[in-house]
Amino acid sequence: MLRRGLLTWVSRVGGVLVLFCCSLSLLYVMTCSPPHSDDPPLSHALPRAGSNHPSQGGTRPGMGAGAGGTGGAGVGPAQSGGSPGVQSYQVLLQEREEQHRHHISSLKKEIAQLKEALQERSQQLKGVQESLKRGAGGPAEGQEAGLGSQGGGLGDIQGAKSPQADLQEFLRSQMSKAEVTAGIRLPSEYAVVAFESFTLQRVYQLEMGLTRHPEEKPVRRDKREELGEVLETAMHSLNAPSSPKDSRGAAEKSQSSKVYAPSDFIEGITRTEKDKGTLYELTFRGESSNEFRRLVLFRPFGPLMKVKNERVDTSDVPINIVVPLSRRTDKFKQFMQNFREVCVRQDGRVHLTVVYFGREQMSEVRSTLENTSREVNFKNYTLLQLDEEFSRGRGLDVGARAWTGGNVLLFFCDVDIYFTADFLNSCRLNTQPGKKVFYPVLFSQYNPTLIYGSLEHIPTVEQQLVIKKDTGFWRDFGFGMTCQYRSDFINIGGFDIDIKGWGGEDVHLYRKYVHSNLLVVRAPSRGLFHLWHEKHCADELPPDQYRMCMQSKAMNEASHGQLGMLFFRQEIEAHLRKQKQQHNSSPKKT
Repeated sequence: MLRRGLLTWVSRVGGVLVLFCCSLSLLYVMTCSPPHSDDPPLSHALPRAGSNHPSQGGTRPGMGAGAGGTGGAGVGPAQSGGSPGVQSYQVLLQEREEQHRHHISSLKKEIAQLKEALQERSQQLKGVQESLKRGAGGPAEGQEAGLGSQGGGLGDIQGAKSPQADLQEFLRSQMSKAEVTAGIRLPSEYAVVAFESFTLQRVYQLEMGLTRHPEEKPVRRDKREELGEVLETAMHSLNAPSSPKDSRGAAEKSQSSKVYAPSDFIEGITRTEKDKGTLYELTFRGESSNEFRRLVLFRPFGPLMKVKNERVDTSDVPINIVVPLSRRTDKFKQFMQNFREVCVRQDGRVHLTVVYFGREQMSEVRSTLENTSREVNFKNYTLLQLDEEFSRGRGLDVGARAWTGGNVLLFFCDVDIYFTADFLNSCRLNTQPGKKVFYPVLFSQYNPTLIYGSLEHIPTVEQQLVIKKDTGFWRDFGFGMTCQYRSDFINIGGFDIDIKGWGGEDVHLYRKYVHSNLLVVRAPSRGLFHLWHEKHCADELPPDQYRMCMQSKAMNEASHGQLGMLFFRQEIEAHLRKQKQQHNSSPKKT
């Protein structure tokens, strides 16, 4: 009896439990089921990465008829079933996907290059080990096995480092040894490795080779491929999506909507340190006339490494042009014509300091400055007078120290110099207080009378400014034109004011910078010209200065070939007379 009652009770409890579980299940289904809506969920409207759903007409909804065949209307509401906002999300996602796909492909290419460089490095290391063993007379088999076991142990020790990390460490050590971000102390001016400057069409170089062409066009194939790769890498860096880790770069990228093209490239400079690698600095136009983008790349005998990608704003960088002068008022008037056009009308961020020696013709200089000030409303000039013997170093030193408006950028110049607005930007971009000074190599004109044959055939000054083998040469032995910040000039000690007259003071200052830790940027400048003028070497000059003056005078007259034609002119004329006589005396055919 008790047993039957217990079974009845258990069956009733089981039924209650089953009923309770069913109730819970029904309640759960009613609570978690989505509300009924005529619109499909957003997850169905947005395509997956790389999907090719037929309702979307392919993976590129913004490509006209390819998006469902609607005759260029893109993905319409009838095909996607979504609102215009959803369509914009689709386009945005796929653009992002395309950018990241390109970025991933470039990363894969870099990884492949790194692996190849690592293999070459391993082969070199293996060759060194073999040469060491041969130099030691060759180990026995047991020793060789011991060496192998030691090598295995070394591999175990370095197992924590990946081959890519080892290679990156080596490449970065190469970059740290080179003059990339800072200068190093050099023994003399002959140890300076000069830069080459280049544009999209030309390369301006000091080492001209057998051709003796100061500019190369068309560019040699190997050079063209090298610079093409550099420009492509720079463009990719400027236009690639910023990494999430680079928060500053991402913020600048979001603010900037500019897509950089090769036409935005202004110019670059490059030089190779043969035991370290090749440095490239490229300058692009920014979003305003006074804004630039500069990329620094380094090739440490391997893949390019991005050193810097910075925004350079030169709108607040004035230049104080310091000009020493003694008489030569006609040349000063010609200088002021160029100054008025380039510095006042085009640039507008220049101060002129003229240091005049003596009193003779001082009134003409003052009148020229006052006329310029009145005609173009230019007030940013200073005229200083020194009643002493002319000394270029003394004049530049006085003009630099007379400035009281803070740490200004100085450009030491002469009255026989012609420069462009592009050069002023190069002056700003290639100098940095406490880090870099700019020593441009200017293009020096030959005597126009010898080049063009006679005074009647000489064109205007602007038409003479052509960088060709027969019109001039890179004045690589001159260091007088330079851009540097006033603080660097003061800290380095300035000019040697004991040097009188012509020459020597510029080399003295240049050697000071070479012996310092500042980076000396030495590169040909396509916008800086030395206009030809007759040079007089005074008898009272010391022998070394007189020799330098005469060498400069000879170099300024004409090219080597043109001087040879002048030297052998009588011989050439005699030859021509003989040829004419032989031609006249030879019997004519009837």
